[in-house]
Amino acid sequence: MLDNWVVMPTCLPLVLRRCHTCASGTFRANGKFRVNANHKLIDAWLLVLCASCGDTAKLTVLERVNVRSVRPELLDRLHDNDVGLTAELLQDPVVQRRNRIGLDWDDAWRLDTGGSDHLDREVLDVSVRFAARIPVRPVRLIAEGCGLSRAEVERLVAEGSVVSAARLTGKLSSDFTFTLKF
Repeated sequence: MLDNWVVMPTCLPLVLRRCHTCASGTFRANGKFRVNANHKLIDAWLLVLCASCGDTAKLTVLERVNVRSVRPELLDRLHDNDVGLTAELLQDPVVQRRNRIGLDWDDAWRLDTGGSDHLDREVLDVSVRFAARIPVRPVRLIAEGCGLSRAEVERLVAEGSVVSAARLTGKLSSDFTFTLKF
């Protein structure tokens, strides 16, 4: 029987970027946008606050774009300060590259295993699905989901008791499956 685990965000991740005021390296996104129109051109920024000093920085979302080329739904979400849009934009590789930012997902996600009834079986087949692009080590997910230490999971991987088509070393942010033989 295939168990389904889901890695889901619990809050917005921290934005990794250097603060010009206090040289801190992290910002918090609170879901606020600034939209500025100049005749037929529009600019939109996601506002983030420094985690240390509270200084505001702007992450460019739209820059000098013709108003008619922007979907009305997007404009409505920008004007409404939609937190869901904030989460989407923070994970967008184009926005990350344009603003030279990274994301810190520590303490911003959780693993939903659907209960602990799977721990009494000898063979465990699991499908892990990511609700958002959260980079996590598969060894950490397996350890957390099965109630084992990471060292124990690494030992099981080394002896071939954990099998997966995905690479279990490093970080993954895409769906994968694995089989664990106790």
